Amino acid sequence: MRVVIAEDAVLLRAGVTRLLADEGIETAAAVDNGDDLLGAVKEHRPDLAIVDVRMPPTFTDEGLRAALAARKEVPGLPVLVLSQYVEESYAVELLSGGAGGVGYLLKERVADVADFLDAVRRVANGGTAIDPDVIAQLMARGRRNPLDALTARESEVLGLMAQGLSNTAIANSLVVSHGAVEKHIGNIFSKLGLEASAEEHRRVRAVLTYLGR
Repeated sequence: MRVVIAEDAVLLRAGVTRLLADEGIETAAAVDNGDDLLGAVKEHRPDLAIVDVRMPPTFTDEGLRAALAARKEVPGLPVLVLSQYVEESYAVELLSGGAGGVGYLLKERVADVADFLDAVRRVANGGTAIDPDVIAQLMARGRRNPLDALTARESEVLGLMAQGLSNTAIANSLVVSHGAVEKHIGNIFSKLGLEASAEEHRRVRAVLTYLGR
C-alpha cells in the first residue's frame, strides 16, 4: 500500500509516517498544505490519502477542501481525515459523496496504534471508519424520523456500521451470529427505504442517514 500524508504538524506527520513504515506501508509523499496534497495525489496516485482538516494558510478547512478536490481528481481515492476536534459539517460533507473509502478520526486516535492502522486498512480497501465521538455528537442533535422505526438492536448494529465494522466484527462485538447481523442489516435497509443496489453503497447510504443527512 502507498499513501500520501498531508499534515502541517511536523511531529505528527513524522509519527504517522513511522507507524505506517513499521507496518510495511509506504509513504509516497508527506506534505504540509492542500496544494501540495493535490500535486502529490496527481503524481503518485496513492492507495490512500491521510489528511488533516485544518492546514495553512487559514487553518480552517483547507485540508478537507483539498481532500474533496483530490477525490474528484482521482475518482474513488480513499481519504482518511484527521481532526483535532469533532467538526460536524466536515464529517458529513466528506461522507456526502455516497461512496466508500472515507474515514474521519480525531487525532487522539492515532495514539491507539492498532485501531488507527485498522482504520487505515479499512478505508484503503473502500470501507468507512468514523470516530465514535463524531457519531455520538452528531446523534446528540436528535434522530430523524426514518431512524425511529429501528429497534434498539438495529440502531446498535447501524452504529457499529457507522464506525466501519464488518458484519463479522459486528457479530463479535454484539456476541450474536453472523446470520443475525445480516438479518438486522436487511431490516435496516428496508426500514430506511434503501432499495436493492450494491451492498457497500447501501451501507454508506444507511450510515449517512444515521449521521443525520
